[in-house]
Amino acid sequence: MDPRRLVPRTDAVLADPRLSEAARRLGRARVKAAVAAAQQRAREGRITPAEVAEDAAAALPARAASLTPVLNATGVLLHTNLGRAPLSGAAREAVAAAAGCTDVEFDLAAGARGPRGRGALAALAAAVPAAGAVHVVNNNAAALVLAATALAAGGGEIVVSCGELIEIGDRFRLPDLLESTGARIREVGTTNRTTPADYAAAVGPATAFVLKVHPSNYWIEGFTASAGVADLAGLPVPVVGDIGSGLLAPSPLLPDEPDADTWLRAGAALVTASGDKLLGGPQAGLLLGRADLVTRLARHPLARALRVDKLTFAALEATLAGPPVPAAEALAATEAAVLERAKRLAAQLCSAGIDARAVRTEATARGGAAPGVALPSAAVSLPEELEVPLRAGEPVRRGLVPAVAGRTEGGRVLLDLRSVAPGDDGALAAAVLAAVAVMADRSRAGPAG
Repeated sequence: MDPRRLVPRTDAVLADPRLSEAARRLGRARVKAAVAAAQQRAREGRITPAEVAEDAAAALPARAASLTPVLNATGVLLHTNLGRAPLSGAAREAVAAAAGCTDVEFDLAAGARGPRGRGALAALAAAVPAAGAVHVVNNNAAALVLAATALAAGGGEIVVSCGELIEIGDRFRLPDLLESTGARIREVGTTNRTTPADYAAAVGPATAFVLKVHPSNYWIEGFTASAGVADLAGLPVPVVGDIGSGLLAPSPLLPDEPDADTWLRAGAALVTASGDKLLGGPQAGLLLGRADLVTRLARHPLARALRVDKLTFAALEATLAGPPVPAAEALAATEAAVLERAKRLAAQLCSAGIDARAVRTEATARGGAAPGVALPSAAVSLPEELEVPLRAGEPVRRGLVPAVAGRTEGGRVLLDLRSVAPGDDGALAAAVLAAVAVMADRSRAGPAG
């Protein structure tokens, strides 16, 4: 008999418990496509008919969405490519609770429409006492676009230092962003030196506002001069400050990083910031400042297009009102504590026969925060050939372990533990062991395997 006739029927394969459960998680269409592909492999003789169900199940992803959980062991605390700040446990619980129907814009007691995101906005206002009002949009670039559109569209001038016309990543440049709103940029000073007198000389009848931008992803040293918010507060136009990194109040750990409350007390009329950087929350653009200006922005038609959803409001409120966030805990961790974790993890892996060593390293905040600030850290050093299996090996694809992103230095892959939560050390060890096991199986199978 032609063995192809032995290939099981689709309905019989779909009845396999592994595949019926997968259909519940992933949808019947995706599972049926995997079954069809496995049946074709059986017809071609690449697998036996008896292996169709197992082959189809192995080909299916662990989750319906393609985003893969990653343990950030790069040593970059706010890694933009990894989603910047990881949410706290409280924020994750809040997101899960808000995933269904929720009272994001509904007054349960009155049974009528209510203020949108009122809990999150109240928590944000409480965190920045100097703000007369607050508003939230979907990221910091959106906050700046909304400010420029509402205050300077139609040819109004925005006065800004040459040295602060920054590129914010992925080739998005601040001048392009602002000019897209119809505003005009009036550059003052030079790349390395801009004084209060430069701003004063440029302000005129066409000036909509002065923009003060914190250069959060670079620094200039040497023969430099810059004007602070307090130096500009006496000008006859509003001062809008972009602090970028999302620090809402002074931090003793980052004394040179500007914060929203201090800039507002110094005279800024409006401050914009990110929610997913040093604040440690979800992606969001925070607008804080004078009540009249914030209200004007919040009621502008563009604000509707830039508004955030219920999940963002839930995560933001839990971040602001809840326990310390992972980003703050990572910044505050002592070098001794991180090194001790690295030693314990390296010893555990060594006991399993893995070439693992604890080494001292330097981590960084990055993600548009604290440029030039090095954070003493420690890492587990592993053979470089583990780098790709840790990121994208079979156990990762099947959802058995999270992906692990480290960095390569001197022919070794380093798993920097300052950017890994202490509670994830066990998961990190399991991911390394799984990667090593897969490599060992392939080695035993030889080239033909």
